[in-house]
Amino acid sequence: MKTLCSLVCAVSVVMSGTAFAAPTLDQAVHSSTRDARFVARDPIRHPLEELQFFGLRPDANVIEIWPGGGYWTQILGPYLHEKGTYTLAFGLEDKSGSAFGKMLDTHPELKGMFRTTKFDGQHLDFAPPDSADFVLTFRNLHNWMEAGNAPQMLAAIHRVLKSGGIFGVEDHRGQTTAPQDPRAEDGYVRQSYAISLIEKAGFKLVGSSEINANPRDTANWPKGVWTLPPTFALGGKDRAKYAAIGEGDNFVLKFKKIDR
Repeated sequence: MKTLCSLVCAVSVVMSGTAFAAPTLDQAVHSSTRDARFVARDPIRHPLEELQFFGLRPDANVIEIWPGGGYWTQILGPYLHEKGTYTLAFGLEDKSGSAFGKMLDTHPELKGMFRTTKFDGQHLDFAPPDSADFVLTFRNLHNWMEAGNAPQMLAAIHRVLKSGGIFGVEDHRGQTTAPQDPRAEDGYVRQSYAISLIEKAGFKLVGSSEINANPRDTANWPKGVWTLPPTFALGGKDRAKYAAIGEGDNFVLKFKKIDR
């Protein structure tokens, strides 16, 4: 039976009749074509430093799981398209009219810069085994925990990575004084819990970064992490207070695949 990765399609990119020259990572991050709303978050999200921390290379085979609204696609697509391979793994939540689809409508030049694959809770083979140099996911681990399939997702990621391949993870850091909710319904994951969960799946932690730390975030809010910007789940209530706190405190972790 064919796996869902047979849905992957690749197209070459030609712009203005000539091959599109791939930018450096620094140039990709500072490109004038990126959405202003994304660029405005760069001082908080530190995309250049984070991708450098993961050790990204322009010739790498990279899979990003759940690309959300496309923040990273506008950087990774141009950076990887000439020498590398960039695959977006979409889940069931990525339907017609999604934030990513709307972003792509305004940036049609990106359509030739990535491949796509789909997966769901029953079919997690989103790429061939031992094929990826990097698998990256940004602020999604808590979603897998809430869905109850984090171990299965991590096992699937382990399968698709090459031996020694890198798994890069960013997520909202939970309190160290409170027990971890295994469903992470407030959007927060204790860093030690995340490390333990991921290492049980066959990975070894090889680095952590504090570039996205925010000590003002106590990880204890009425609507979880979504109380804070950019979501502001309480609407106008205490908006100035939460704006001053800023986006959630985030850990950035780098793991290497260990062969079982």
